[in-house]
Amino acid sequence: MSEEKKGKNNFLEKPTSRREFLKKSVIGAAGAAFSVSFLSMFTDSAEAEVLIVADGIVISDPVICTGCRRCETNCTAINDNKAHPYISRVKVGQNYNYGLQGPAMYYWTKNGQMGDFTIIAETCRQCESPRCAAACPMGAITADPDTGARVINTKKCVGCGNCVTACPYDIPTIDPEINKSTKCNLCEGEPTCVAGCPTGSLKFVSWDKVERTLIERERIIKGQAIY
Repeated sequence: MSEEKKGKNNFLEKPTSRREFLKKSVIGAAGAAFSVSFLSMFTDSAEAEVLIVADGIVISDPVICTGCRRCETNCTAINDNKAHPYISRVKVGQNYNYGLQGPAMYYWTKNGQMGDFTIIAETCRQCESPRCAAACPMGAITADPDTGARVINTKKCVGCGNCVTACPYDIPTIDPEINKSTKCNLCEGEPTCVAGCPTGSLKFVSWDKVERTLIERERIIKGQAIY
């Protein structure tokens, strides 16, 4: 694995809060190098296994996302043979509430962005050392040999929910109908959510552009969203 790719993956490791993430993103934009991954900073000696680098990740552009949630429907139609936005690998609905004090439901895990009409679709970061994989007692989360996506082996998954708790992005979700976890598998390198996005908000970004794209995205969010 090249040092360049390792550095890009370390950039994606999740800090303790979005505000801290933004702080580190600004530092990164100024050219500082992160020599220690976020994962090693916030976990104990039971470190996650380092997996092969994924081809890239899906990133949303909050400027042109309309919140139509078509990506959620397309995702589950292809991967689960049903329209079930709750288990989608793209998370638009969890940011659909209105600000800090607005209406809330049990699956809305964020503070909400729509108070100022900013809609943020959260996606899997395909972390180099995924916490979801480290937390799985069955070893059900591994790297796809072709795309490098962190995928769930449903034959091994027991629906314990450890991956759900471990992921700082709230991406893995337990399908209540089959008691199995779901997360982004990059659709064999051709993400359905990207292909079906009517505004082009969702893009599959290769590793050589991931860091720059995420820094710009977080700048937009910092300037527009409510925290």
